[in-house]
Amino acid sequence: MNSEKENMISGKLYRAFDEELSNERQYAKELIFEFNSFCPNESGKRTEVLKKLLGKTKSTFIIEPPFRCDYGYNIEIGENFYSNYNLMILDCAKVIIGDNVLIGPNVSIYTAGHPLHYEIRKLEYEYAFPISIGNNVWIGGNVVINPGIKIGDNSVIGSGSVITKDVPPNTIAAGNPCKVLRELK
Repeated sequence: MNSEKENMISGKLYRAFDEELSNERQYAKELIFEFNSFCPNESGKRTEVLKKLLGKTKSTFIIEPPFRCDYGYNIEIGENFYSNYNLMILDCAKVIIGDNVLIGPNVSIYTAGHPLHYEIRKLEYEYAFPISIGNNVWIGGNVVINPGIKIGDNSVIGSGSVITKDVPPNTIAAGNPCKVLRELK
């Protein structure tokens, strides 16, 4: 029988309030509290905390505080990553972000979701599907990325978009729901 964590990572229904998962979220909350509490001139200390928290980082990245996530270990960020204020990542599944990605303020990345049928929701089940963001992507402010989404290389996502379907590479997409507006040349 799989643990709730194994179910979570494999995309199966799981209970998030399992003891192991609760403890892991608590550990992440403590590191996030530390990260968000440093003085503005202590960027080196913030970077060290993120290296402990996140699953994979490269040498150059900036996440402006405040930042929130569930676990941290499911987040991989590429080289030259920049996120503005208030990035929230519900990383119950993998979130893989490529190189040279820019993320505007107040962006929410949600791998987690809840079943549509109320009887399953009442049993406290949820699910998580991975999200991938390619290289050279720019995501405007106040964007929501839903579970299971893939954003292709070199794409631009307009501010305020709610992404419910994959975004192909080399495109500009925007809206609620987010739609491809045109190809980039």
